[in-house]
Amino acid sequence: MKSKDVDKYINKFDGKRKTILKNLRSIILKTFPKIEEGMRYGVPWYGGKFYIVGLKDHVNMGFCFAGRLKKHADELEGKGEYMRHIKFYTAKDIDEKKLVRLMKATCKIKDSVKTRCPSCGVR
Repeated sequence: MKSKDVDKYINKFDGKRKTILKNLRSIILKTFPKIEEGMRYGVPWYGGKFYIVGLKDHVNMGFCFAGRLKKHADELEGKGEYMRHIKFYTAKDIDEKKLVRLMKATCKIKDSVKTRCPSCGVR
């Protein structure tokens, strides 16, 4: 279900960042229709598994516990054990099939993890 707080967050942006945020949100909610959407740390989070954040000139989509996705390491940026991300500078950068594959892989990892992420407390 869509969160009004996430609507407000996305609507703070204009142009390409707003378009990217809307597209990423749509892909997440289409892929996981029952996922919990809310704000955490000032940005939209989805089920404690993914986040989207508008930055100065691009948008990041983050994946919790993605550091354990060894098979997909070359598809994600960052070196953290718990968090990795992809940067989007234009809506054309969004590869929906790739995102769906990475989100599903992240869910498999996250659902099997028994420990909490030390930076955000997500289990």
